[in-house]
Amino acid sequence: MSRIFELATRRRAKWAIAAIWLIVAVAAGSVAGRFQSAQKNDTTSYLPGDAESVRALDAIKRASGGAEITGTVVVFARAGQLTGADLAAIVADKRTLDARLPSDTLPAVGPVRSRDGEAALLDLYLRLHGSTKLLDSDVTVIKRAAHHGAPPGLQTKVTGPGGVSFDASQVFKSINGKLLLVTVLLVFVLLILIYRSPIFWAIPLLSVGLAEAIAEGVGYLLTQFGVTINSQSAGILTVLVFGTGTDYALLLVARYREELRHHANPRDAMRVALRRAGPVIFASAMTVILALLCVLAAEVNSTRGLGPISAIGVALAMLSTLTLLPSLLLIFGRRVFWPFVPRQGSSGADATHGPWRRVANVVGRRHRLIGAATIAVLAVLCIGLTSLDTNLSGNDAFTGVVESEQGQTLLDQHFPAGASSPLQIVVP
Repeated sequence: MSRIFELATRRRAKWAIAAIWLIVAVAAGSVAGRFQSAQKNDTTSYLPGDAESVRALDAIKRASGGAEITGTVVVFARAGQLTGADLAAIVADKRTLDARLPSDTLPAVGPVRSRDGEAALLDLYLRLHGSTKLLDSDVTVIKRAAHHGAPPGLQTKVTGPGGVSFDASQVFKSINGKLLLVTVLLVFVLLILIYRSPIFWAIPLLSVGLAEAIAEGVGYLLTQFGVTINSQSAGILTVLVFGTGTDYALLLVARYREELRHHANPRDAMRVALRRAGPVIFASAMTVILALLCVLAAEVNSTRGLGPISAIGVALAMLSTLTLLPSLLLIFGRRVFWPFVPRQGSSGADATHGPWRRVANVVGRRHRLIGAATIAVLAVLCIGLTSLDTNLSGNDAFTGVVESEQGQTLLDQHFPAGASSPLQIVVP
């Protein structure tokens, strides 16, 4: 296996490996653009196919001509009693929505007034033919009609399953880009602080970036074989690839810099670094990959789909670290570490001295005491698991305040529980 780890150090192999990675990344990039559109974020995609709720949704689809019926609630509230002008505006909104929404939308139900007379609601049932874009379009029409021309002091909020789905789609629309930007910035800052080089940071980022591009391409191919991937698992994939890829890169580069002080030829230094760090990186990656594949035992589709896509991401990060990263480092040579270039015979904070060597000496002398103390501290921190209760509601899915959450709050104040999700009964 050591020969496999040292593949990048063979003559002319560095150029071939870099070219292969670039070609594969370009080919994967041609389908990676479809990765986001292939993600499934609807309710049924999260649940196992034999769940009772999924069977009920399938029955609703069959009864409605293949469309899913999604309830959307417009709630109106005023501090004090609703006025005549408020009720007239609500009725006008109902007529507007019946005229503007698609022809296959069921007529709006209501207005239904609350017992305290301070609120009213309209129930709308939207037909979805497998596209969240249609839902977003319909909810946008509802929002414009409900908010336009509302009397002063009348609160108007769109909530229910349709409102929540709309807010979620707006949040997830840019989440992948934000995650990628934050992750890249974090890795960039860490590499600058650790190696203090204005050049070096680009090498690991390029290596991990190509692995991420290929992972998204492979992710799209998985969706074509029936694997459920949603926005959440796609975001986790980005963080996993950049996190593990950077971690493995730091491990290899640290060993490579040490060996550059002992060898005149960078190829010899890289050969030793791969021989020593390669098995560690491989074992670490395989442990994570096997652990992620255990998720395949999950019954929830979205959780089960997280396993293979994450495992593939970690595997690509490992392969990139063991092949592409060494090739790039050998292509650019020692100067990639400028201005702190490690020369043969020079000193540095490596295995022979430095603060981490002192830490290693302490651990070596007191390993039993340190091990027992660490286990004790971790055991104390695990006590909280005995009473862990997330107690999360649907509104807790958003970190900020969204309209559907505000609407749900109004419903909770003025209507019985379940008003935001009216019961759907299929009568054959």
